[in-house]
Amino acid sequence: MPEPADGRLRKGERRRRALLDATLRLVGRDGTGAVTQRAVAAEAQVPPSAVLYYFASVDELLVSALATVNDRYIDRLAGVRTVAELVVALGEWGSRHDLSLTVAEYELLLFAARRPDLAHELRRWDDALAAAAVRLLPDDPQRRPLLVACVNGLCLSAALGASDDPSVLLRI
Repeated sequence: MPEPADGRLRKGERRRRALLDATLRLVGRDGTGAVTQRAVAAEAQVPPSAVLYYFASVDELLVSALATVNDRYIDRLAGVRTVAELVVALGEWGSRHDLSLTVAEYELLLFAARRPDLAHELRRWDDALAAAAVRLLPDDPQRRPLLVACVNGLCLSAALGASDDPSVLLRI
C-alpha cells in the first residue's frame, strides 16, 4: 500500500522513534522505573496521549526499546567478518560520547533478565554473538567461548565507563 501523500507514515515513524529515544534517555538517567507515560512524553516533547497512541502500554514501550537496541547491535554484528572488524565495531560501541545511552542499553538487558517472557531477547544477542564466534574462529572451537566472554565483558566495561581496549580480541 502506498504511503499517504501527506507523509503521515513518515511522521508516525519519526514520532515513534522520538518516543523510543526519549525512553532510552530516561532509562539511562534514572532507570526503567522512571519510564512513565508523562515522563516519556515530556522528554520527547509530545502530548502524553502520543505514548499510548504508538505503544499499547509503558511496558510495551520498554520492550520495544529493548528490541530496537538489540536489533541495532545484532545487525552490526552480522556484518562483522573478521576479528579486526569486530574490534572496530566494539571500538564504535565503546567510544560513544553518551555514556547514559550505554547504561540504558544494559539496564534494558537487566530488565529482560528479570522477565522470563523477555528471555528471547537475551537469547537473540547470545545466538548472534555465538554465530559471530563461529564465523570469526571457524577452525578453533575452543577459543570461541573466550571470544564471546571478551565481547560481553568489553560491552559491560563500556557501560561502566571504563576505557578497555577492544584490541585485546586480536590476541584471542
